[in-house]
Amino acid sequence: MSQDLRVGMVGYAFMGAAHSQAWRTVNHAFDLPLRARMSVVCGRSTDQVARAATRLGWENHTTDWRALVESDEIDLVDICTPGDTHAEIALAALAAGKHVLCEKPLANSVAEAREMAAAAAQAQTHGVRAMCAYNYRRVPAVALMRDLVASGRIGAIRHVRAQYLQDWIVDPEFPLVWRLRKEIAGSGALGDIGAHIVDLTQFVTGQSISAVSALTETFIRSRPLPSESSGLAASANGTLFGDVTVDDAALFLARLDGGAVATYEATRFATGRKNALRVELNGALGSLAFDFERMNELEFYDGTRESTEQGFTRILVTEPDHPYLAAWWPPGHSIGYEHSFTHEVRDLIEDIAAGRPPAPSFTDALQVQLVLDAVERSAAGGSWAEVETVLEPAQG
Repeated sequence: MSQDLRVGMVGYAFMGAAHSQAWRTVNHAFDLPLRARMSVVCGRSTDQVARAATRLGWENHTTDWRALVESDEIDLVDICTPGDTHAEIALAALAAGKHVLCEKPLANSVAEAREMAAAAAQAQTHGVRAMCAYNYRRVPAVALMRDLVASGRIGAIRHVRAQYLQDWIVDPEFPLVWRLRKEIAGSGALGDIGAHIVDLTQFVTGQSISAVSALTETFIRSRPLPSESSGLAASANGTLFGDVTVDDAALFLARLDGGAVATYEATRFATGRKNALRVELNGALGSLAFDFERMNELEFYDGTRESTEQGFTRILVTEPDHPYLAAWWPPGHSIGYEHSFTHEVRDLIEDIAAGRPPAPSFTDALQVQLVLDAVERSAAGGSWAEVETVLEPAQG
């Protein structure tokens, strides 16, 4: 590989813009063994992808993702498209010997995720790396939370409490966008934001979810579309409506394989909550709490201190010896959402250069997919559902 890591990105909307910012920034913030080169961005509309390339900083653009994947001028394929296209693009890229960064959740089904994990494991034997983009792992306060747990500061974990709350579809007149259609998105709040807290809690605790008891709800079952489409029903005033085919909210109890019990809530109907991700861990020796709306802070309760000194301590996670932060600003100067993506591609570049498997791997992402599947099975059947065990994909 040349000194450049030549990146081709498929998709340029919300996640594409976030990833573009990361690729633009990463070599300016970190001293890395490879230089990210933003070679090609791909989209369906020639005019729109051309404008996106100019706005986001890509050298070239195309409407043919297959040509991008097969190009000898591309080393890594970054997949920022809806879930129904992840498997096809990732499998083609891995077969072409390209490294892959794929947005979460990995796929729309367990079957697709298994195939992707197996392909990534096989590609890894030839030095090709694949990572799933769970960016909240790279928030410095979250990384510090994991370090404190791993060092035993809160002892054996008893409780895990996780919420991810949004409200962007509360309005019943909000249109039937692709995230509300199962055939494209795979699931609703469960896969869109629930997947994040599943991955994050397993990451910080070092434990895997083994069983769940769940319910899901769809509060608004049909929504308007701005233009005619087949299979839609018209209201009395002529507005066309289509069925919402995903969950609006998912709630579940869980058991983790290290003995902890957990509660999870993911909803896009929490009126007033815009991007409220919160995780609390209660252990035998203390507690930790993280709230993304205060993403530069971590709350730590040290139960080993004298009773006269006990209480939650606010840690301002901005010191240069905190995870990732030596690259940024003086202590007390906050970072933001976009930095998590920069940290993500920094880690991936270092792993590629070092020839080591990145994390979360496609196998890690398959495990999250198995949890989502168990939640859906439990919600449909009204009983506890076991999470299937991840078998390491064959590599021969």
